[in-house]
Amino acid sequence: MENKDIYCIIMAGGIGSRFWPLSRTSKPKQFIDILGTGKTLLQQTFSRMNRICPAENIIIVTSQIYRNIVLEQLPEISDSQVILEPMRRNTAPCISFANHKIKQVNPNAVVIVAPSDHLILNEDKFVDTINSAIAFAAKNDALLTLGIKPSRPETGYGYIQVGSAPDKHIPNLKKVKTFTEKPNIEIAKVFVDSGEFYWNSGLFIWSLNSIMKAFEKHLPEVDGLFNDASTKFNTPNEQKAVEQAYSECRNISIDYGIMEKAENVFVICSEFGWSDLGTWGSLYAHSNRDKNNNAVNGKNVMLYDSKNTIVNVPDRRLIVLQGLDDYIVVESDDILLICRMKDEQEIKKIVNDVMLEKGDKYI
Repeated sequence: MENKDIYCIIMAGGIGSRFWPLSRTSKPKQFIDILGTGKTLLQQTFSRMNRICPAENIIIVTSQIYRNIVLEQLPEISDSQVILEPMRRNTAPCISFANHKIKQVNPNAVVIVAPSDHLILNEDKFVDTINSAIAFAAKNDALLTLGIKPSRPETGYGYIQVGSAPDKHIPNLKKVKTFTEKPNIEIAKVFVDSGEFYWNSGLFIWSLNSIMKAFEKHLPEVDGLFNDASTKFNTPNEQKAVEQAYSECRNISIDYGIMEKAENVFVICSEFGWSDLGTWGSLYAHSNRDKNNNAVNGKNVMLYDSKNTIVNVPDRRLIVLQGLDDYIVVESDDILLICRMKDEQEIKKIVNDVMLEKGDKYI
């Protein structure tokens, strides 16, 4: 298989509400240099994928309101590589839309699907893992995902239970037994102790032919909508056709719609320093910390008798904190959030409450 047949779909349409108030609708976390590396999460994802496939084969699926920011942050790509969703409908419609776009250009493609906001510490190992997945997907009617060896009983991730090994040439390739959505802490502990469960990374590899067959079988109504819309691609009526498809399409994830139902699902059990950077706690886990285990982003922060706390504030502001243990302190524009780290899953609910009580000015 030639390099020109490898494509990547980067999903960059989310609003990252669990990273509020730094992540806002106007500029979600994928467009922010949240790790302080000099590159945004989207730019890091793009450069990582560009080690695997040509820049012109990388497609960014995002919301219409983020078109300009994507093109600004990724000057290497053309306008035609940015696919714009008129509304958010979860990952299955987003992938189906991109599938039909790729099919018109290269029906022989092997496709990687990647979120735009993940952290990968060992990029060399990541590239090797993806390349072995591509080799398997090119020769087999298979839907592959990458499973991450769990380091703790995490309740914020989905889990994959693994079964037999079908190909002795690809180490760590296993048949998938079951998918489980985010479990409670007791079940998560059982999963980790069993050694049979891996975190679901949300990274997928498959041939275009295999994933389109899976859509036809398991989500025929979604596939049908985008198949109809594809007859208008590259015409003046494309936007109207896509808006029509999205307005009729249900909100459904690729995991629930296809991966949990298909028989030909495999996982490569991986370790390459992965985090989905979904919460302030996950950012804290990957941040540099002082002798009291505080992670501070802000030039004028003074801490007294405080430990195990993450602080993310503007440099212009003097922040003095005393007596905090296991807290999140974030200031962004006109919002200050102070929240216990153990309650960080509540932030999504807080954002909904703010929306209801204060309107979208603060979202």
